[in-house]
This record gives sequence, C-alpha cells and structure tokens, in this order.
Amino acid sequence: MELVKLGKKGQVTIPKSVLRATGIPDEAPLLIETTPDGAIVLRQAAVYPIELYTEDQLAEYEKHNTIAAELERKVEALVTRRRKKA
Repeated sequence: MELVKLGKKGQVTIPKSVLRATGIPDEAPLLIETTPDGAIVLRQAAVYPIELYTEDQLAEYEKHNTIAAELERKVEALVTRRRKKA
C-alpha cells in the first residue's frame, strides 16, 4: 500500500509502481466511482475506435443485407402457419 497526497485541485498522482502492478499504461483513460463505504475505485476504461460510414457505403450494405422476394414469401407463409397453430 502506498501513500499519496491529494493536491489543491483535487488531483492525485498514481505511483508508477501501482500502474505497473495493475498493467495500466501511461495516459490511459480511467473510470472513477465511489462505493457506499466511501472508497474511491478507479478502473481502466475500454476505448474502442468507431467507423463512420458514408451514405454510399450504407446503401451498399443495405443492398447486400436484403433477402430475395421468394425467401421473404416463404418466411411470411411459415410465420402465418405457426400463428394459426398457436
């Protein structure tokens, strides 16, 4: 256990030894929360890259994401039959 000091602006410096022991890299985003007993918990945040799609890309994906009309009719007929049985 290590002792750290709370700065005037409410900042705390986490010792390198603690960061190494937890596997948290420098400048990693962290989540902070409190517990009912007054503890402060820090957790490494997961950051995932996002991809933005153009209208053309979305149209292409929608085109390839459709089903054939014949298959759609078969599925609708099957659903209708099952609803009648229920």
